[in-house]
Amino acid sequence: MTVGRYAPSPTGGMHLGNARTALLAWLHSRALGGRHILRFEDLDVGRVRGWAYDATRRDLEWLGLDWDEEYLQSERLELYADAVARLKTYPCTCTRREIEAAIQDSAGAPHGPEAVYPGTCRAGQPDPSRPAALRWKVPDQTVCAADFLTRQTLCQQLSTEVGDIVLRRNDGVFAYHLAVVVDDAAMGVTDVLRGVDLWTATPRQIALQQALGYPQPRYLHVPLMTDYAGERLAKRGGAPSVMALRERGEDAAQVRSVLAQSLGNGFWPVPLPPEVALDDLLLLWRHKLDRLLL
Repeated sequence: MTVGRYAPSPTGGMHLGNARTALLAWLHSRALGGRHILRFEDLDVGRVRGWAYDATRRDLEWLGLDWDEEYLQSERLELYADAVARLKTYPCTCTRREIEAAIQDSAGAPHGPEAVYPGTCRAGQPDPSRPAALRWKVPDQTVCAADFLTRQTLCQQLSTEVGDIVLRRNDGVFAYHLAVVVDDAAMGVTDVLRGVDLWTATPRQIALQQALGYPQPRYLHVPLMTDYAGERLAKRGGAPSVMALRERGEDAAQVRSVLAQSLGNGFWPVPLPPEVALDDLLLLWRHKLDRLLL
């Protein structure tokens, strides 16, 4: 059976970009007759807003989206600790500034999309006077990810393009990449539909799945919703919240139609009408999946 999920961070109100991804994730799970999970990714407690849990639930229900199970990452810390204990790790007390300086000294300005940790603490001794993060000694191998939706493949050489990734921060918070991999495996997630901003993180997550002996789900990455200037919507950027639309009495069906239409006609198997019902969107998503399976 297909198991999908929507995994928001309760750091504020859902904006329209979050809502569009939630809609597509729900359509994917339900179009395949599967279960759908709501998972609050709330490990970074300093950024969590207590009211955001219920606001997110209300927003999803208002949009007509349901779920079969709900989880909070903050209640699953033992699972993450067990997973870390199964991996080859080392303590790291490097500061961000020290890492940037080491990168500059060793190879000049980074040429890839992100800076790669140069392995300072892997070879040396951590500073016992500082709190230590825990880094994973990534294997010296190339890992490839395939996107079921876009048919793209992304390969990354772990040691040179990714580097030893943090599994637990120096404040004790488990890292996103670890937690999401552990949770997807434990919850039996078979299909991960999420924003394209996480596409480049997929190979390292697959590498963790391989190291921990977990099955690999099918990945689908969807476009991000942008503003008039072409910038991605973000909570900290003041993107309009679904809660504000809901509380001022907007029509949820109309909002769903606008979200679906914002993807453009090239995204759907047929052009969308001005207003489209949820059941019709389900049929369209099934049609899209049928085309992908040809």
